Amino acid sequence: MPQGMECLSNLWYLRFGSNGKMEFPSGILPKLSHLQVFVSSAPIKVKGKEVGCLRKLETLECHFEGHSDFVEFLRSRDQTKSLSKYRICVGLLDDEAYSVMWEGTSGRRKTIVLSNLSINRDEDFQVMFPYDTQKLKIFKCNDATTLCDISPVIMYATKLEILEIWECSNMESLVLFSWFCSAPLPLPSSNSIFSGLKEFRCRNCKSMKKLLPLVLLSNLKNLEKLVVQECEKMEEIIGTTDEEISSSSSNPITEFILPKSRVLNLRSLPELKSICGAKVICDSLEYITVDTYTCEKLKRIPICLPLLENGQPSPPPFLRRIGIHPKEWWETVVEWEHPNAKDVLLSFVHFPPVELILIYR
Repeated sequence: MPQGMECLSNLWYLRFGSNGKMEFPSGILPKLSHLQVFVSSAPIKVKGKEVGCLRKLETLECHFEGHSDFVEFLRSRDQTKSLSKYRICVGLLDDEAYSVMWEGTSGRRKTIVLSNLSINRDEDFQVMFPYDTQKLKIFKCNDATTLCDISPVIMYATKLEILEIWECSNMESLVLFSWFCSAPLPLPSSNSIFSGLKEFRCRNCKSMKKLLPLVLLSNLKNLEKLVVQECEKMEEIIGTTDEEISSSSSNPITEFILPKSRVLNLRSLPELKSICGAKVICDSLEYITVDTYTCEKLKRIPICLPLLENGQPSPPPFLRRIGIHPKEWWETVVEWEHPNAKDVLLSFVHFPPVELILIYR
């Protein structure tokens, strides 16, 4: 750190070019009262209260090591509403977390990374979260069984466009249906929870059984990409609980439309039996990738194809590629909603070797 930096009271732009983790010395930031931009090419650890003193701050990239620093910062900044751009990591950063989570987060202007966090050690963290977050990455938060365990108000981040959950070993579902009946805060309107979500990736969550409850599927009107990989207990992507069945028995859910869905990627899900119990209409599909060597129990694709005037199916108008491994699964096992669907789609199907199946995303 340069000597005498605390004397630069008129400094408005501060960038650190670092290839490793570092900690900003205590006591300097409050003296840089005109600072508008505080960024780094690597996570730089700071104190929440000190960053909160920077009332003119517009752009922030930093690392808060614990819940308390993050909460102190949110209190002082009115939950980051005055920031035009931020990239904030909260939690412990080991070498894996650093390489996986910090890189590749520049695609959205407002990004939060939660890494190696313990659950509910700070009650304020449970009720504070920046509502304008566009991208949220959660890594190795192993105490959580659902997203609500980390913070139920994440559901209120209605600007959220990208959600990634990696290596949360005890997480069983993104959100439980029962949460809607006993939410700790007044629920937002039903069409706002995850309504802005465009990309959802879930990887290596070894206890995950049902990714999403059926009740949320109708909210995903903007979802473009769904990638689920290496979740060894995953049984259903869109799961239906007994509670949902009883609540919708008089008006059963049989069909959903995902008008913007472009990419579906499923790999290393050995217990997967169902993508969704209801029919799914997504005419904007471009890429479908299924590795059934590692999803061997999956027998049915619930996607409805567009129908011609004669009632016969036609390929989705934007479809470019279906990547399937192995070929035998396509020919003898899988069923689609329409009995002629496989014949119609055959010209789009490719059978890449297993080592290439990852490229179709």
